[in-house]
Parts: sequence; C-alpha cells; structure tokens
Amino acid sequence: MDPERRALTGDVTAARDALGAVIDDHALLKRCAEAARLMVEAVTAGHRIWWCGNGGSAAEAQHLAAELSGRFLVDRAPLPSEALHVNSSYLTAVANDYGYDATYSRLLDGIAQPGDVLVCLSTSGNSANVVEAARTARRRAVHTIAMTGPGGGLLAPLADVLLAVPAPVTAVSNIQETHLVIGHALCGIVEATVFDADGQLRSSSVRSDPPPRSSDPERPSRLRRHRVRNRTR
Repeated sequence: MDPERRALTGDVTAARDALGAVIDDHALLKRCAEAARLMVEAVTAGHRIWWCGNGGSAAEAQHLAAELSGRFLVDRAPLPSEALHVNSSYLTAVANDYGYDATYSRLLDGIAQPGDVLVCLSTSGNSANVVEAARTARRRAVHTIAMTGPGGGLLAPLADVLLAVPAPVTAVSNIQETHLVIGHALCGIVEATVFDADGQLRSSSVRSDPPPRSSDPERPSRLRRHRVRNRTR
C-alpha cells in the first residue's frame, strides 16, 4: 500500500473508531438526549442558543449555529442561534483591551439572558476563554452544554450537560470530527421536535416572539418562514 493511501486509511479508520465509541457509550448517548432537550426547551420558550470555541472548534461552532439560524434538513422558520466569535471588531478590541480570556464572557454578559443555552466546544475542556464563558453562563442562569474530549477538563464541573467524546486526548481531529457529528444530530433533533416535515410548528406553545430583553426591543416574529431559493452548497 502506498504511503498516501496508508495515511488516508489510517485517518478514516481512526474517525470510524471514534464514532463507534460514541455509539457504544450509552451514558454519552443519554447525555446527548439531555442536551437536545435543553436546546428544544430554550427555543420553544423564545430563548437563544449561543456557541463558542477556538480554532477548529470555533469553525464548528459557527457551522452548527448556522444549521439552526439558517436551516438544516427542513425548509422552516429560523431559530435564534449564533456563534460568539463572528464579530471580528468586537473580538480584537476586547482581546486587546481586556485579554483574550474575556472575549466570550464579556459578550455573554452583554447579550445572554436566563434560559438561553451556551454550547461550549473545546477538545481539552481547558480553553481559558471558553471556561470563562461557562462561568459567566452559570452566573447568568444560562444552561451550558460542553462538548469536549475525555474527562471534560475544567469545563466538566461548569456544564449542565457534559458531552465528553471517548477518543484519545491526542486525537484532536477525531474529537472535533465527532463533535460535528454530535452537533448535527442535536440540530436535527431540535429541528424535528420543533417543526414537522413540512416546516410547520408542531406546538402552539412555541413562542413566535422572544421574551423581552434589555438589549432586544420588540420586533416581528422570529419564526416567519422564508422561501428557499437554492439548497445546493
């Protein structure tokens, strides 16, 4: 076998094994269901879902936030979901003035409300700015879901639901790949629970307007549906 094929086969096999470990971890699957329930309860009550991470985990945070605020598998109304790193002016200003560790916690202090959900992605569970965000979330009565590698690191005691992937700590890419699969599953559960196959709300108890927020004046319904022009990506 040539070196390139051997490397590809090894990487794909490692990814397969990491995902297989999730399937075999019944406690983790139960916690995934708990995480999905928290997310569903938040959006059906008019609250928001925030996401944060660094590097590849930031890319996944932004990706997964878009599956809810844009759409995932069903043509339906948008759900309130955003990654905390997307404003580069804010991020660089706060990192410069207060230090990088404050980048997410300071933003949460300004925009998060009790009942929101924060999803933290960190392969080690020890990323300082993500840990500070989790501490702020707890203080503000924001539910926290932590997606980490084995053990959960410093995020473990701060999380309402810990999704610690059973992959080797050194296998950062496999942990991130597994986070993305779990994240897609969570988004799919939220979407299928809140909406039917035609994109209509399943329950009249879903709030189409969020509760009043200090930084969020009254506005038209968030759950207004838009026509999809093109689903190819």
